[in-house]
Amino acid sequence: MTSIPTNSGGAKGEYWETYKHQPHWRNNEDEFEAAKLGMWLFLATELLLFSGFFCAYFVLRMFYPEAFRGASQEYLNWKIGAINTAVLLISSWNVAVAVRAAQLGQKMILAFNVFFASLCGIAFLVIKLALEYYPKYQAGEIPGALFTFPGGHGEYLPSAYDPIFLSVYWVSTATHGFHVLIGVFLLWWIGWRALKGHFGPKHYTAVENVGLYWHVVDLIWIFLFPLLYLVP
Repeated sequence: MTSIPTNSGGAKGEYWETYKHQPHWRNNEDEFEAAKLGMWLFLATELLLFSGFFCAYFVLRMFYPEAFRGASQEYLNWKIGAINTAVLLISSWNVAVAVRAAQLGQKMILAFNVFFASLCGIAFLVIKLALEYYPKYQAGEIPGALFTFPGGHGEYLPSAYDPIFLSVYWVSTATHGFHVLIGVFLLWWIGWRALKGHFGPKHYTAVENVGLYWHVVDLIWIFLFPLLYLVP
């Protein structure tokens, strides 16, 4: 692989200006397109992973519609889900701005937006852990044999099928949360390299690919939110 020089001086001579494609590519454009195609193929496998969760949801929702409706209203707070949705949408906008900044050679705008997007990702995880996962763990709202929720919230009585809904909720949201965590580290990596002057109009492949990853992760949440929190 091409080593990254430590030169972080002025715009002239920065890494993105002197970047040269790997020897097995004809030019920088071919390398960029191949890297982006590879990222799309990887993201297709991610969509296949979550499509399994979606299929499980729809099948179980068809068999236990009333249990899913009741469990969603009892165990999940749509306001928390809506806040997290807004947080991720804001982060997606920042990532889009970051990609454009890389194309224009605006190093500081690029770095600011990816770091801000990473903070949004951290906020998403903190909200999920502090306001949902931990309280649910304390209340016994855990799937399977660990389900010990005694009821008592108004007139709601736990159903024998509640753990099924909670299993879908925990597995799908925890898997998504893990992907958000990975995205946060990737954004930090991009931000650090941006400050070093590694990205610009002639070389922003990593920014583009990390941006694609982050947008897909956000898109998956856009589907999870109404399916889990707004069950009609």
